[in-house]
Amino acid sequence: MRITPKGSFILPVTALVAAGNSGNAATASDCKDSDADERLNIVYIMTDDHTSQAMSCYDKRYINTPNLDRIAERGVRFTNSFVANSLSGPSRACMLTGKHSHKNGFTDNTTCVLDASQPTFPRYLKDSGYETALFGKWHLESLPQGFSRWEIVPGQGDYYNPRFIEMTGDTIVRHGYLTHLITDRSIDWLENERDREKPFCLLIHHKAIHRNWMADTADLELFEDRQFALPENFYDDYAGRRAAGEQEMSIGSAHDMDVIYDLKMYRPEEESRLKSTYEAFVGRMDPEQKARWDEFYNPIIERYYNDKLTGRELAEWKFQRYMKDYLKVVKSLDDNVGRVLDYLEKNDLLKNTLVVYTSDQGFYMGEHGWFDKRFMYEESFRTPLVMMLPEGFDRRGDIGEMVQNIDYAPTFLELAGLDVPSDIQGVSLMPLLRGEHPSDWRETLYYHFYEYPAEHMVKRHYGVRDGRYKLIHFYNDLDQWELYDLESDPTEMNNIFGKPGTEEVTRSMMRKLRQAQEQYDDPIRYAYPIKD
Repeated sequence: MRITPKGSFILPVTALVAAGNSGNAATASDCKDSDADERLNIVYIMTDDHTSQAMSCYDKRYINTPNLDRIAERGVRFTNSFVANSLSGPSRACMLTGKHSHKNGFTDNTTCVLDASQPTFPRYLKDSGYETALFGKWHLESLPQGFSRWEIVPGQGDYYNPRFIEMTGDTIVRHGYLTHLITDRSIDWLENERDREKPFCLLIHHKAIHRNWMADTADLELFEDRQFALPENFYDDYAGRRAAGEQEMSIGSAHDMDVIYDLKMYRPEEESRLKSTYEAFVGRMDPEQKARWDEFYNPIIERYYNDKLTGRELAEWKFQRYMKDYLKVVKSLDDNVGRVLDYLEKNDLLKNTLVVYTSDQGFYMGEHGWFDKRFMYEESFRTPLVMMLPEGFDRRGDIGEMVQNIDYAPTFLELAGLDVPSDIQGVSLMPLLRGEHPSDWRETLYYHFYEYPAEHMVKRHYGVRDGRYKLIHFYNDLDQWELYDLESDPTEMNNIFGKPGTEEVTRSMMRKLRQAQEQYDDPIRYAYPIKD
């Protein structure tokens, strides 16, 4: 073991990991151009599980996010932004490749390893002369390729004193809070490492706001004086929706939302399913961090075990603790987005840089009684998307066209002046950023979720959504259809599939589903129960 600057510890990793990175490293000095390349820069900031309900330019009920709102206020806010597969790794693969999961090969987090040698937008940009960098969460099991510089957290990453895998194959430990450290590393690259004669594409990928929502010790007291209103469908009985009733992501369930791991109610003598994982996370803290953590949580732990809550009282107490912990992590994230924006502004980079903020999917804040994501229902199917536009783009305000995370890759390629390869399934958002409203813009979105059986036990399903209706087919170990009128039933509580009077709508949505599966060449095809 050797010590690096700033107290980082270097640990050897396997030769296989090191070999997987061979030939990818390139320094700025290796490839200087004689004339500056004046193409536009890209800063792409992506978080994990940040839902639009917790971003004040979308929803003001829970938290104020002034720095995220800055992006929307000086640019555009997409009001109909969706993902293709609401899960971390698959969503990232869709974003990188511009293709649905069945085409990029990364369908779920439990069985897949991304073939990082396949074409991705960072690879195309790097090959065309861009400096490309990635700092933070990768979560695709392989090592990144197509980047001039990268430094990633193993797996999900650790909130405190986290490990990072470097391009050298070493694993280092950096002291501090992960959201700050990823931001530090990104700004340091912008300031000290990139080739300033080249345009750049910087991917800042945060672990925040992923489970188990461990806040920075500086933010532990936030929101403790707040009492959050329960969503109107918190006590959903899942009538007519079998798959929704068989998941394992209920806040009220002791198995699903763990009071020790998720809510930090730790006592050495108490047991829970994920206790050891929580002990490992907290065990990464230094004495000062741990002392501050214990000072805050110990009184809450004492009250919790003394009160012995049960039933609805316990479920609602868990909801309040969950909301507070989640929002504290959002606060730190927003502060760090502000740091990036301030750097870009101070260094006169905003005029020629597209700044994008999004999440890998949405998340449930108690709707249907849930946390997590996975379902095609709106809260997790949707994802926030805001962009601050460079000079020459006059579009401001809301963009209402339906967009999806497979659209990011072709957008960045077109922005860089590159042709979009024909096998990319997304469509470039550039016409929308230029203020156009293409008459042939998509009217239907396709979705496919694969990860079952697995954590949270959400059934496999696929479906289509248009401007008003959503059709979902749950398959594999059951065969159930759901149809929603999002105009009259925006919280998706009333499955109207098979109800009298819905025949024409059902036929129309079945046609759209068939067309989408053919368009995207999805091999999962089932016999549709209603014929044209």
